[in-house]
Amino acid sequence: MAGPTASGDVAAQAPAPRYAWYVLGILFVVYVLNFVDRQVISILAEDIKRDLNLKDEDLGFLYGTAFGVFYALFGIPLGRLADSWHRVRLMTVGLALWSTMTALSGFSRTGGQLAAARIGVGIGEATASPAAYSLISDYFPKRLRATALSIYSAGLYVGGGVSLFIGGLIVQGWNRAYPDGGSFGLVGWQAAFLAVGIPGLIVALWVATIREPIRGLVEGLPEPDKHPAPFRAFFQELLTIIPPLTLIGAARGGTRALLINLTGLAAVVAVVAFLIGIGEPKPQWLAIGIGVYAVFSWACALKRRDPATFALIVGTPAFLCTVVAYGLNSFLSYAASFWAAPYVLRTLGETPARAGLLLGSSGALAGFLGLTIGGIVADRLRRTDPAGRLIVVIFGATVPIPFLIGAFTASSVWVFYPCLFLSGLTASGALGSAAATTQDLVLPRMRGTATATFFIGTTLMGLAMGPYLAGRISTLSGSLSVGMLSLLAIMPVTLTCAIAAYRLVPAAEASREARARAAGEPI
Repeated sequence: MAGPTASGDVAAQAPAPRYAWYVLGILFVVYVLNFVDRQVISILAEDIKRDLNLKDEDLGFLYGTAFGVFYALFGIPLGRLADSWHRVRLMTVGLALWSTMTALSGFSRTGGQLAAARIGVGIGEATASPAAYSLISDYFPKRLRATALSIYSAGLYVGGGVSLFIGGLIVQGWNRAYPDGGSFGLVGWQAAFLAVGIPGLIVALWVATIREPIRGLVEGLPEPDKHPAPFRAFFQELLTIIPPLTLIGAARGGTRALLINLTGLAAVVAVVAFLIGIGEPKPQWLAIGIGVYAVFSWACALKRRDPATFALIVGTPAFLCTVVAYGLNSFLSYAASFWAAPYVLRTLGETPARAGLLLGSSGALAGFLGLTIGGIVADRLRRTDPAGRLIVVIFGATVPIPFLIGAFTASSVWVFYPCLFLSGLTASGALGSAAATTQDLVLPRMRGTATATFFIGTTLMGLAMGPYLAGRISTLSGSLSVGMLSLLAIMPVTLTCAIAAYRLVPAAEASREARARAAGEPI
């Protein structure tokens, strides 16, 4: 026991090698592409709404739910695959898949076809962050982890900004040059999907050159044994998460496990049936119901098959509070990032090209600065306070609120843009802090699964609900401003969870190894 601890102390103080920063640069580019492909639909939304005869709630479903639910669900088995297989190869395949599906979005002729393509993008992108978070955590010592994860996560805002600029430029230029449609009858928004999807296939070749690091070496921990059959485990994981295969997976756990699974399924079906019965849209709540039931099924199976991972993730209140706190933070952030372009185009009369340039550049700058500064501050706070990173999460849950109100009540673009910039700047720092906190609460072999669980909060609570609910309330009220501002009602819950995480994290991290051993982990 003394050996690993001593070597861990040395590793913790060693500087990160140059190659680690090189890898971080590649992963940053991957995450930029991730959000270019994910976010470009925002600047194209008004044209898609017109051409495919959609409502605001449909746009929220396409951007958030269709993508986010399947991103969350496949993130779990793919996170487990990242923990047991070659992470670089996993990311390479995923990047090629989501880039292809983004390009195919450009050939959509109906809302259903576009939804199917968005599901494919979500499945492909589910490979990225579990693999990337695990790679970064094995390339950088704990004292630099929030900084490195924040730099990687800044690709979110840079990619979102680039997508708005490129998308706005292409859609306006293409429609001006080809008012009746260009090659293959494609209109501007379709051409934009093709233009942002194809470059990812080239970057996938670059990603394939990254060297796979030794798991746990940076912390002085012994390398875990290689998994004897990672893909068999992956397909077994699918049985726990993809309905109706979940029933087969539950039956393998015995009669009691099957009864628990069926009880959870019945509860979800009852709630979804009630919502549809009172007039809520079927696609949205069927997708959410599938997501909630699938996560419940997976958590029950994880408890049976890997008690130690369950104990450090689902069984740790500090972990869950951190996930919920950031998930609800992203509830607002995703809604604002999607509806900013439609608001400024529809309400303030901007052109797509100028809106894309100003929203894209300010969003990229705000996110990059906020995440980078937030990560550095979080790491410094942690030096004197084991829960110091959560202070940044609390900051990100409260300070952006007045700026968000200012943006979505603005009657002038010169009020809207500065308020949106300040909102993004103050909210974005929370991501790296929350992510690093969850990574510190688990063992190295569990990091891919921890990342996937973290992104369940981001997607099911944030991405799948925030943009949709803003759009749904906009449809019912006739005001996009009302739709957005109604989401602020969730802020007290966000703050409560963030404060609870701050109080719980120190004891949870200090007892990490002991609780894992008690659950059967051989350490």
